[in-house]
Amino acid sequence: MATASWLSSLECSPSINQSSDTLSLVFQWVGFIFLSPCTQRIIWSSVDLLLVFTLIVVGAQKLFSKFTSNGTSTTSSSINEHLLGTDKSQFRVSLWFYLSLLVTALLGISYAVICIIAFSQGVNSPWGIGESLFRLVQAITQVVILVLIAHEKKFGAISHPLSLRIYWVANFIVLCLFSAGAIFRLISNGGDVNQYVKMDDIFFLATIPLSAFLFIVAIKGSSGISVVRESELSTDLRAEGYEPISTETNESSYAKASLFSKAVWLWLNPLLDKGYKSALKIEEVPTPPPDDRAERLAELFETNWPKPGERSKNLVLTTLLRCFWKDMVFTGFLALLRLTVTYVGPMLIQSFTDFTATKNRNLFKGCYLILILLFAKLIEALSSHHFNFYSQKLGMLIRTSVITALYKKGLRLSCSSRQDHGVGQIVNYMAVDAQQLSDMMTQLHSVWSMPLQVVVALVLLYFYLGLSTLAALAAVVAVLIFTLIRTQRNNILQYSVMMNRDLRMKATTEILNNMRVIKFQAWEEYFDQRIRGFRQSEYGWISKFMYSISLNLVVLTSTPVVVGALIFAVAVLLGTPLDAGKVFTATSIIKILQDPVRSFPQALISISQTMITLGRLDRYLTSRDLQDLSVEREEGCDGSIAVEVKDGSFSWDDEGSEEVLKGVNLEIKKGELGAIVGTVGSGKSSLLASILGEVHKISGKVRVCGSTAYVAQSSWIQNATIQENILFGSPMNRERYKEVIRVCCLEKDLEIMDHGDQTEIGERGINLSGGQKQRIQLARAVYQDCDIYLLDDVFSAVDAHTGSDIFKECVRGALKDKTILLVTHQVDLLPNADLILVMRDGKIVQSGRYQELLQSGLDFSALVAAHQTSMELVEMNTTTSVDNPPQTPKSPHAASPRDINGENRSLERSKSEKGNSKLIEEEERETGQVSSDVYRQYCTEAFGWWGVAVVMLFSLFWQSSLMASDYWLAYETSDEQIFNPSLFVNIYSIIAVVSCVVLVIRAYLVTFLGLKTSQSFFNQILHSILHAPMSFFDTTPSGRILSRATTDQTNVDFLIPIFMGMTIMMYFSLLSVAIITCQYAWPTVFLILPMVWANIWYKGYYLATSRELTRLASITKAPVIHHFSETISGVMTIRCFKKQNMFFQENVDRVNVNLQMDFHNNASNEWLGFRLETIGTFFLCISTLFMIMLPSSIVNADYIGLSLSYGLGLNSLLFWTVYMTCTLENRMVSVERIKQFIRIPSEAEWKITSSLPSPNWPNHGDIEIKALKVRYRPNTPMVLKGVNVSIQGGEKVGVVGRTGSGKSTLIQVFFRLVEPSSGTIIIDGVDICTLGLHDLRSRFGIIPQEPVLFQGSIRTNIDPIGLYSDEDIWKSLERCQLKDVVAAKTGKLDASVTDSGDNWSMGQRQLMCLGRVMLKHSKILFMDEATASVDSQTDAVIQKIIREDFADCTIISIAHRIPTVIDCDKVLVIDAGLAKEYDKPSRLIERPSLFGALVQEYANRSSGL
Repeated sequence: MATASWLSSLECSPSINQSSDTLSLVFQWVGFIFLSPCTQRIIWSSVDLLLVFTLIVVGAQKLFSKFTSNGTSTTSSSINEHLLGTDKSQFRVSLWFYLSLLVTALLGISYAVICIIAFSQGVNSPWGIGESLFRLVQAITQVVILVLIAHEKKFGAISHPLSLRIYWVANFIVLCLFSAGAIFRLISNGGDVNQYVKMDDIFFLATIPLSAFLFIVAIKGSSGISVVRESELSTDLRAEGYEPISTETNESSYAKASLFSKAVWLWLNPLLDKGYKSALKIEEVPTPPPDDRAERLAELFETNWPKPGERSKNLVLTTLLRCFWKDMVFTGFLALLRLTVTYVGPMLIQSFTDFTATKNRNLFKGCYLILILLFAKLIEALSSHHFNFYSQKLGMLIRTSVITALYKKGLRLSCSSRQDHGVGQIVNYMAVDAQQLSDMMTQLHSVWSMPLQVVVALVLLYFYLGLSTLAALAAVVAVLIFTLIRTQRNNILQYSVMMNRDLRMKATTEILNNMRVIKFQAWEEYFDQRIRGFRQSEYGWISKFMYSISLNLVVLTSTPVVVGALIFAVAVLLGTPLDAGKVFTATSIIKILQDPVRSFPQALISISQTMITLGRLDRYLTSRDLQDLSVEREEGCDGSIAVEVKDGSFSWDDEGSEEVLKGVNLEIKKGELGAIVGTVGSGKSSLLASILGEVHKISGKVRVCGSTAYVAQSSWIQNATIQENILFGSPMNRERYKEVIRVCCLEKDLEIMDHGDQTEIGERGINLSGGQKQRIQLARAVYQDCDIYLLDDVFSAVDAHTGSDIFKECVRGALKDKTILLVTHQVDLLPNADLILVMRDGKIVQSGRYQELLQSGLDFSALVAAHQTSMELVEMNTTTSVDNPPQTPKSPHAASPRDINGENRSLERSKSEKGNSKLIEEEERETGQVSSDVYRQYCTEAFGWWGVAVVMLFSLFWQSSLMASDYWLAYETSDEQIFNPSLFVNIYSIIAVVSCVVLVIRAYLVTFLGLKTSQSFFNQILHSILHAPMSFFDTTPSGRILSRATTDQTNVDFLIPIFMGMTIMMYFSLLSVAIITCQYAWPTVFLILPMVWANIWYKGYYLATSRELTRLASITKAPVIHHFSETISGVMTIRCFKKQNMFFQENVDRVNVNLQMDFHNNASNEWLGFRLETIGTFFLCISTLFMIMLPSSIVNADYIGLSLSYGLGLNSLLFWTVYMTCTLENRMVSVERIKQFIRIPSEAEWKITSSLPSPNWPNHGDIEIKALKVRYRPNTPMVLKGVNVSIQGGEKVGVVGRTGSGKSTLIQVFFRLVEPSSGTIIIDGVDICTLGLHDLRSRFGIIPQEPVLFQGSIRTNIDPIGLYSDEDIWKSLERCQLKDVVAAKTGKLDASVTDSGDNWSMGQRQLMCLGRVMLKHSKILFMDEATASVDSQTDAVIQKIIREDFADCTIISIAHRIPTVIDCDKVLVIDAGLAKEYDKPSRLIERPSLFGALVQEYANRSSGL
């Protein structure tokens, strides 16, 4: 019986029978020492304290040795031998380590929770004090062990310290003794055991598995960390095609920070300090930690992508789970910890109320209660902000992984897949969908934590209010069912919003890419209506979505007051006694309940949106790739065959439904020049693509021996310097580089440019002529020094002389030993070819040498005959000039640096004349605080200050109604008041209804104002972009405009209205807390000023950096998008030169720059949050201290519950108010950025009512150009330097000159895409500068240098404005040789035209542009290389049609083909921006002239070559 008494006794003295024999006595003492609850706790505490003491001694010894070493480089002591290696290593961490860490963390949390419970249950008895201290020692020990294990990873310790392993063994033995005692008590005493001991017994039995695992870890000894040498790591990375990350001096200090520094974000202080002193620059922001960089994440994503054999429905989801499951588990653990301590505060309200109600207060107990409150609130602040930080970090890592995966996929996409998605939609995947996945991470754990939080809340409510809790349960279930139904609807609405946004983005991208053509044709209004149509549809869905979200928020925000009314009504009905403690504990728990009930539906919305996003990403990432094996590639192979195709059938469609090439057989020997000719749309470019492996192979064999180079028909130039474009990632070889410049005839161009080869090229080569772009990409191919060259119509955009030089110096010179396949329409080059392939309808119908094919007749003869007919006129005209060749001056293209006018154009130029080589200016970036003007413009955009006033008024009403309900609770439950149940419930219910009504009005008002404002901004920016001058598009990358149309517009549509509404509500809530706290704990008034000052100071200190980081994040996002769209456009060239790794690295670099902004921005948010919550916590605890210290005569005990129910949320409310203010300011940067583009200078008016031309203007077509000077922008040199020309109505004028001489600029001036610097152009007596732009442009016809088609149908491309009948359209198609092709299509005029017209050949696109002009039939027609991409036969037909259809019109035609201009009435020769010659062709040929030299060269070209 004695045994049983001390087994369950709380006493520390044994009741031992001294009369027993010695052996029995020994057994009783041993039993008491090891099985008594008291002695067990002493033994365990001793073991814990011994470990802590040992670690403190070892730590002190380390510090002492460090300080006494005086910096001498001695060998490491034994203390840190196992921690620090001598050579640089990396560490791999296994699951074993993470399990040890997780188990220790679980034990730490468990002991901390038990410790808090022990303290909260009171320390009135000696046992209570002992139990609390015992728990405190355990909790501290586990935290120390957790820190120790975490540091093992930092220092790479491969085994646990011996002291820790001994502790784990001892701990397990002691726990076994505890458990034995527990089992013994359970068997012998049954249920008659002290509640402390009983709770402990259950706890010890539950923790045995965890301790057993740590016992195994102790025996094994390994920490789960293994060493990997840097050399091995570098080899692994290089094998994957990555360079190991260099150790940068500006690397983020996060990776090296101590645990304490990470815990309170001290590592961020240097950056915040720098940002506070001056506006941050990109290079000042540290790079992200090595493990979080894009290259590592890309590798991780690729490694974890499901293998082909694995069955997985959601591939992206599966991959992300495999990559980041550890991070998800860790954030889940933080969410659980936060949830655990959240309810400590409300549970203490009853204790505080009871404490202040007692007359003889024990101040010691009051201080204990405050310490528990302080401890719980600090843990809550730490856990919640670390949860936010790690969730955002996880989201950021996921976004980075997805962006790099999307980019890699873009490099592998087949042509068909690329057309299916379109650049605009892929931009959305990167800009919107990847961000959506990132944002989801903060919502992820609400899915499981919410039900748990609700269950805990309901259990606590039941403890205080009994069965009336069932009313709360019913209300919560009803709210949840409502929100789930709404979520399902929101899911559908969100999907519709995203689909409509995709359509708008696709159309916007198309407009930005083809703005020059839109302005030429005066189609801005049509495309304005088109974009507005897409936006109107999108806006309709956004409105439905936002109103639906508002309804959700109304229901969720009104939940506490409604549930409160319901639960108190039921409590009164059931007769449950209500006092201040119970009522305010209940309201505090209900307020906490509001958070999970609100976040759960939001989480479900996010998850449903994320599932849609994942589906979209799955579809894209599983789109068909290019077939690598469709072409057999051999490097350095033997044999004489370089390119071979046998029985090849190919289709641009991956399904092979429509063959573009059929039964192709060809053999090109090494070193041969093969020429491919044929009419428009015969499959010439497709044949080159099939050799590159870019077309889907249906059947046959393709074999390529050696490396390939490709020059596309449509030039692809990067937004970089000319030198960077030519080098294309290859190392600089100065001699070779100079030779390439020479053979590609770029020397003269570089001389003319102020900055030579360092001149920056605009987006899509926008500041270069067609010929310059073609020659730069040819130079790029030649510099790469490949074996096989595939040249697609490279001579179409260059003049005759330059073409001859390139053919002689480059094709037959620098590339003489290379294998060349040349697609061309230049028949005069064909006698030099070793093999000619003639194509028709996707088949090679003839092949052989020139003379062989001529004798055989058929297709080739027809092509040559057409060329010879056009040459007859040239030869007739040249007979007069051949007699005296020595007097013919040099062609303008061969002019020396000192040209005919004596103007020195050498590279040496005066500094004053030099402009800025950067065409693309750095993005405009505001610095400092977001201007109050930006807020004013946003808030007053819809209904001025009246709208703002009404919102503020309803916000005040709502907050007042909430305060009224709480005052009523405090008043009715006070001891002085006689409780009237029916009155209490009636008044409370009336207040609840009023509160709900006010909230509904306010929510819908805010949404309505937000929607009106967003639509207003959209209309303004669209108007501004469409009215912007062409120079704006030349100097602004489309990615910069698209980022405003995607991210910034999304912020204005959705986030800013929500954040604005919530921020206003929070300021009113904060005001109410201040009023109530100061009212009932008046001494805290003195704390308010320091607290407000501290908050304002921290906000200012933080915002200085955060604001710049947000701006930099926005600015660094655009280059990622721009680089991606540029890559997609030139992917054929990139793949041909095998530069995928180089481009991927560029993507990684750009993503990393954006990543470092986001990473530090997220960290700065939590840095601020933790500090503000800590200030709020101390304010709460000090005000509570005043409440318990001041006598009840000063502080009414009945109102302490009210004060605490408000005060408990102060720390988080304080943080969220400041955080939402800062977040709102950061989001307002989007308004600022949109406003920047709304303010861009506009081009001239589209219509000037006071200066309208007559309806039939121009009726004659007389043109007078006087002293015309033109420069593109103020800081650039003159392009046209004083042109004087007079053209009579009906004349046909051919314009010739070297590429880049200013021919295309002249046409742009006619359309006023570039305004004249001085001089005039007068047409039929009207100065064109006095007219509205649309009045001017709509009266001219133009066939531009680059044929542009828009996504849609043939009808919308020929006649987008819908002015003409189908009959007229068919006639124009017939005249431009396209009727048969269009008639053969399934949809006829409604046949589809894909993005950029990619499903039509270049020649067909040019013919379609001709069809537009035929339909319009303007009096003045401009042709800029209109037939450059068509064969001679088609060219001859087109020229004949133009002469017939436009017989009475003035035609100005730029052409490099001499036959095209030789039969013009006059020829204008432009050289270096001057009109050097202007006369009839025959007269120019008769006398020594530049044109004569040009014609002579063209006539002699074939023989000369």
